Amino acid sequence: MLIIGIAGGTGCGKTTVVNQIIDELPENEVGVISQDSYYKDTSHLSYEERTKINFDHPRAIDFDLLVNHLKTLKEGEPVHQPVYSFVKHNRTKDTVLTHPRKVMIVEGILILTHPEIRDMFDIKIFVHADSDERLIRRLKRDINERGRDLDEVLNRYQNTLKPMHQQFIEPTKEFADIIIPNNKYNTVAVGIVRTIINEKLA
Repeated sequence: MLIIGIAGGTGCGKTTVVNQIIDELPENEVGVISQDSYYKDTSHLSYEERTKINFDHPRAIDFDLLVNHLKTLKEGEPVHQPVYSFVKHNRTKDTVLTHPRKVMIVEGILILTHPEIRDMFDIKIFVHADSDERLIRRLKRDINERGRDLDEVLNRYQNTLKPMHQQFIEPTKEFADIIIPNNKYNTVAVGIVRTIINEKLA
């Protein structure tokens, strides 16, 4: 099993890169795991308490479960990936049955901050985008898809997102094997990743 880690700041376009990579690969050979599914269970907290959590800090992620799931998949066994609700700031009772594939892509802003997970990646990718561009994308997504209002998104960006990006995410760029600029010129980098994958699959 080839495990690829794709990191980068919020709104940098990781999902676009993931889709570009998997678009030309056979559907049954590629699986995707999102770090967002592995936020810690916060059922013991009230909704108000959950809204105050710093979800952009590595301690918000259940890395132990993610490590466990990656090891299980590598052994050829399926896992039940948690489902997270951004509206409720908590895991739902649902899970997604995820089967092992020849290529597993793990994507998320903090996945390169964890040494054990980092060591499990055969290819480490960092998607880079301008901070203004990332903020605009984050605004659109959180307002349209996650039921947030403008003040809430800007507040979170200034108080947690930006400082966490500078403290934890940006420094992980040094661990990347490939840095992809998220603009219309990233086709060469994506093509290189696809070539590496195809060689490994062959």
